[in-house]
Amino acid sequence: MGAAMRYLSQRYAMPYDVGKAVLTDIGTEELAHLEIVAAIVHQLTRNLTPEQIEASGFGPYYIDHTTGIWPQAAGGVPFNACEFQSKGDPITDLFEDLAAEQKARSTYDNILRVVKDPEVCDPIRFLREREIVHFQRFGEALRDVQDHLDSRNFYAFNPAFDKAGTNPVSM
Repeated sequence: MGAAMRYLSQRYAMPYDVGKAVLTDIGTEELAHLEIVAAIVHQLTRNLTPEQIEASGFGPYYIDHTTGIWPQAAGGVPFNACEFQSKGDPITDLFEDLAAEQKARSTYDNILRVVKDPEVCDPIRFLREREIVHFQRFGEALRDVQDHLDSRNFYAFNPAFDKAGTNPVSM
């Protein structure tokens, strides 16, 4: 959910068509990833008995949400808008996106280390592969943004905001 919101929010400050397209495509795909993860969680929890819920450590979640899907981190922290970033600077945002994709890949790696059920592992492997593709596409978008800028100093200004001659660093 955080990735989808991050990318779909960032696209508005992206001044270049390639970057807008990448952010829109990946943001939309991340909504589908949310649906896949929610389906896995639902399938794993829908038939649990109260004893299984308590023994698994799922009790506090169950008390608040039964087996409904409630977005939260593995540590129990609920999703909120602080989970995604949109700075309004294409270079800053794309570096954030590259890091987010690597963090997601690492999370999937960790899931695959502890879960052995093929009905869980197969879709997680698929999602992991998509994070790698997203990382590559964000790298391509970053190169496109940089190609539009002064090659001697990519980081001198925000291309979404500072127009030619209004670079705050040179003022």
